Amino acid sequence: MAILTPLFAFLYHLPQVYKWLLKPYYIASLFMSLAFLAIRKTPGICEHLSTQREDGNSCDFDWREVEILMFLSAIVMMKNRRAITVEQHLGNIILFSKVANVILFFRLDIRLGLLYLTLCIVFLMTCKPPLYMGPEYIKYFSDKTIDEELEKDHRVTWIVEFFANWSPECQSFASVFADLSLKYNCEGLKFGKVDIGRYGEVSKKYKVSTSPLSKQLPSLVLFQGGKEVMRRPQVDKKGRAVSWTFTEENIIREFNLNELYQKSKKLGKSKGEKSEQLAEPAVSPVPEEEEPEAETISAMDTESKKDK
Repeated sequence: MAILTPLFAFLYHLPQVYKWLLKPYYIASLFMSLAFLAIRKTPGICEHLSTQREDGNSCDFDWREVEILMFLSAIVMMKNRRAITVEQHLGNIILFSKVANVILFFRLDIRLGLLYLTLCIVFLMTCKPPLYMGPEYIKYFSDKTIDEELEKDHRVTWIVEFFANWSPECQSFASVFADLSLKYNCEGLKFGKVDIGRYGEVSKKYKVSTSPLSKQLPSLVLFQGGKEVMRRPQVDKKGRAVSWTFTEENIIREFNLNELYQKSKKLGKSKGEKSEQLAEPAVSPVPEEEEPEAETISAMDTESKKDK
């Protein structure tokens, strides 16, 4: 069962994975992740490599290389237990495959190790994972608009994500937050995002650290009446983020989204009823003003008849 579950999950997401693998970032990452395997198994190249195998076959893994690859598999499985999206699964596999490749290349030849490490650094600085471009009901704030929007209508509840584009966790969480906005966005419950990697003053004001070691990215904050009510992950007295998993189920439960959504829909209905009431007097007919005129005309006719 432990093997079938991830297999079924992979097959279910296969069309989506196929689209990602066609993007330049994932194509380059795939080649870099399989670099050592390709060199060790390619005829014409592997014969010139050193090996510690007793049979002297340099086109096959020795016992130390197998041990490193097995350790890599164990690390990837442990990290993927907390992964919530396919992007995170792929990201963990790519990241730790590159780390294993660095170790294997340095062990094989220090020159190959330096060359591969240089390629990894250049790739990290020049290539970024593709951003989420799917449907969403999310308003993006700047340092000048976030306070104004939160204070605009105190009846509106806001769930705001503080993120940074360079954070892999924020990138993988983008699709989850977008799905939540599609399901729960309404007149009284809205979703927003602000890039604190770009707007440093916002991160200071709302006390969200942008340090990669803080583990506060992403941070979800619930605002009601323009004031913060709760946030995840929580921050302890020492300023350290308490570990929390950003799954859709956890967010719905912790932020009580189902109840918030029902209350927020009532707010939208009350707004619509008030607008209808305000619109009614402007278009109502005035039959009452015509009736007195008719009565006065009939009275004048009877008086004229009596005179005659």
